[in-house]
Amino acid sequence: MNKKSSGRRSRRSHSPAFKAKVALAALRDDKTMAQLCKEFELHPTQINDWKRQLLDGAADVFGSTAREEPVDLAPLHAKIGQLALENDFLESALTKAGLLSAKR
Repeated sequence: MNKKSSGRRSRRSHSPAFKAKVALAALRDDKTMAQLCKEFELHPTQINDWKRQLLDGAADVFGSTAREEPVDLAPLHAKIGQLALENDFLESALTKAGLLSAKR
């Protein structure tokens, strides 16, 4: 026997595959919304929400829209500055020692 105390269904959790199936069926337009609701036992609002989500995310299938994290350039600039100072110091020391000619 089917018992319904208040006439409401308990909250159901649907898999992503099921949601995609429903949304694709809604996009096909070969069935009315009432037919889809009856077939999948869902409210029209839920079907429309999943359809909209599918359309909004369709471009992600062909390429990720996730942006790369911005690179913090400050430490890189600091390292470049440090290496430039070290090169200048070594060039100066080697020139003074006569191991590096003045002309390059």
